Amino acid sequence: MIQLLIVDDEAHVVDRLHATIDWTSLGIEQIFKAYSGKEALELLEQFSIDIVITDIQMPGITGLELIAEINDRWQKTKCILLSGYSDFNYAKEAILQGTEDYLLKPVTEKDLLATVGRVMDKLQKEWQEVISTQRLTYTFKENLPLLRGNLLNDLLQGRKLSEQSLQEKMHMLELPDFHEQTCVCMMIRLESDFLDYDMGRLSLMEYAISNMVEELFAEKFDSWSTKDAHDYLVFIMKRKPGTTEKEDPAWLERTAAVLQSAVNNYLKGKISILLSSWGKFPGDITTLYNSSLSAFRKRIGSEHELLMVLGEDSAQTALSALQKLYEPPTLNHLLEAARWEDTEEKLSLIFDEMEAKFSESQEHLLEVYFSVASAFAYIAHKNGRPLHQLIGGDYEKMTEGIPFRSVNQLREWSIRSLHRMMEDMDQERKDSRATLINDIRSFIDLHLASDVSLQSIADHVYLHPVYVSKIYKLETGDNLSDYVNRVRMDKASYLLKNGHDKIYEIATQLGYQRPHSFNHAFKKHYGMTPQEYRDQYS
Repeated sequence: MIQLLIVDDEAHVVDRLHATIDWTSLGIEQIFKAYSGKEALELLEQFSIDIVITDIQMPGITGLELIAEINDRWQKTKCILLSGYSDFNYAKEAILQGTEDYLLKPVTEKDLLATVGRVMDKLQKEWQEVISTQRLTYTFKENLPLLRGNLLNDLLQGRKLSEQSLQEKMHMLELPDFHEQTCVCMMIRLESDFLDYDMGRLSLMEYAISNMVEELFAEKFDSWSTKDAHDYLVFIMKRKPGTTEKEDPAWLERTAAVLQSAVNNYLKGKISILLSSWGKFPGDITTLYNSSLSAFRKRIGSEHELLMVLGEDSAQTALSALQKLYEPPTLNHLLEAARWEDTEEKLSLIFDEMEAKFSESQEHLLEVYFSVASAFAYIAHKNGRPLHQLIGGDYEKMTEGIPFRSVNQLREWSIRSLHRMMEDMDQERKDSRATLINDIRSFIDLHLASDVSLQSIADHVYLHPVYVSKIYKLETGDNLSDYVNRVRMDKASYLLKNGHDKIYEIATQLGYQRPHSFNHAFKKHYGMTPQEYRDQYS
């Protein structure tokens, strides 16, 4: 959405341009007003304004000084000068300041819209250049290691992607073809002197170790690496085409030992290395990763500079854990984002896994219950509501000693409670927005003669102006400025038909600082001047 700011020390000029120009024909829905250079700078600091139309001669900060400040601080903002001065020297200096155009007062609506339209086209072309294929490609290449690491981290945490989606992502990230290949997880923990390094130096050491892995293992293995949440360096590795374990079954372990020695000799630090059992990509890597984490915790612990290779049976312990409950996105994250359908699907997947693997396990039943109940309580309290108000009678189930005896009972309670929370919060959101709309309209009705700008309305309801504008449009289908204009015109019609106030007095009651601005807006709305309207209907 393009945002435009009009700046002039003559308030009637600002008000007329704001109220009478058909800005929506260009797709501009957000118009700001400022009556001095100082006010303009304050608005520029608060809002992302795309185009500024400013008078050239203003007390305090002149238009040229304002443009110079904008060019220095907001390089993407475009400026148009509007002035009654036709002296070429002004135009020349304006061009030197980087002004997009120079218009003389009184400017016609046609000329102003045409100029703003050209500036908008230029803005669009500049942003298209920013997001051009060439720049995107450069940025993509620059961030390739981070993108690769993020994807691997997601897979290690159990995120499920369709086969096609995963292959497309890996191809885009220029990764080796791991699909359905046998792979091993190598986990490295930095120890001893490394622990005393600051973040910058530690990052360099991690980068150096990753390069060492690439150098040592590249002869026989393709690798894909990341740094996990526990600060371990994790490498998923597969044999290169044409190499087999039969050639040298101890090669992997022996090369890991060489890596450990090289880090000690050349980087002056110690590392522990753990090699997992073998599994298939991508189905087994979460299990391989979890079993490696468990082995680091149970078997290596606080010891330093160890090298461990896990047997084939080590991965089996991970199979006793619930996968769907903990793989991302978690219940808390889904509820925080109000992704109700995704939350229900997540619950269904959890209970399907329960029924398939742990239908008789009371311990797993309690594990799921505590997790679901905790997530429900968390989101209720975060929204300032007691959980018992949201889920009603089902809350009593939570206060019982052993609330559920079967997976099906827990499933029904969870889904039912989720629906009640969803309905309650959805209604609360609707009620909140309805109250906001009524408050906005009440403020406009009461302050029509003074200040009913978007900023003043936003200040009244303690919300950001852009949010107020969007919510009003979303809930009513109207632009807020259109509603203000409609209220003014309706009141003008009533006063002209039923009152005896002079037209300039009516203009003041409606918030117009100059009768000329009122006459212009009225004629545009009704097709005749206020006096002609009064003569016809009174």
